[in-house]
Amino acid sequence: MKLMMIIMQSSDVDVIVNALTENAFRVTHIASTGGFLRRGMSTLIVGVEDEKVDEAIQILRFNLSPELDPSMRRATIFVLPVEEFHQV
Repeated sequence: MKLMMIIMQSSDVDVIVNALTENAFRVTHIASTGGFLRRGMSTLIVGVEDEKVDEAIQILRFNLSPELDPSMRRATIFVLPVEEFHQV
């Protein structure tokens, strides 16, 4: 199991959340602020089975809006190992 933390522009959140949930990924959305200009960002937290990580990344690549400035990044994705989790 992996935990994906995806930091992205808030303008892309609805499209990405819809694309992930349509493909049976469960997503938690957190509004956040960061970066040099302190602009609105969003963080998505997604629990993913190991074999589904590449699929989730492909969904992100396909659905993120193109960046007009090539020096800007569309998203930062962290993939972290999960040894154990509980739902109560």
